Amino acid sequence: MTGAPFAVMRLSGADATDFRELRLDGLRRHPEAFGASYEEEVRQTLDDSRRRLESGIVFGAHRKGLPAFDGIAGLFIPEGIKTRHKGVLWGMYVRPEARGLGLESALVARVIEHAGGVVEELTLAVEASNDQALSLYRRAGFEEYGRPSAESRGPIL
Repeated sequence: MTGAPFAVMRLSGADATDFRELRLDGLRRHPEAFGASYEEEVRQTLDDSRRRLESGIVFGAHRKGLPAFDGIAGLFIPEGIKTRHKGVLWGMYVRPEARGLGLESALVARVIEHAGGVVEELTLAVEASNDQALSLYRRAGFEEYGRPSAESRGPIL
């Protein structure tokens, strides 16, 4: 993203410390927004985070000039024959002080871009009361289905 005040990149095992810190921050501040719990994740080791990044697809964003990540979002692709065509956007979180800069949209766009070459459909789950997240995902092309958790189907890829 040229000219943007931030950079988005795919994370590697070398980013495990920053990823873990940011993920735990999100789970602690917004437990209702995640399927995972802070209590479970805090017991995982740094090596667990490293393995997650090495075997999975996770993107991070940081404001230019600052070393720490301000946002993360992952793409999960099931391995099963009948499900591997459906990806899931998971773990989306942006620090409160970095919100409103476009990081959220850039992370979602990067997940969609990567998913486009790998899966046919992209889904996510979002709390029905999270109006900002719902708006973000709608702008990215997701269409709401189901309630009460307002699961959303993404653009058909």
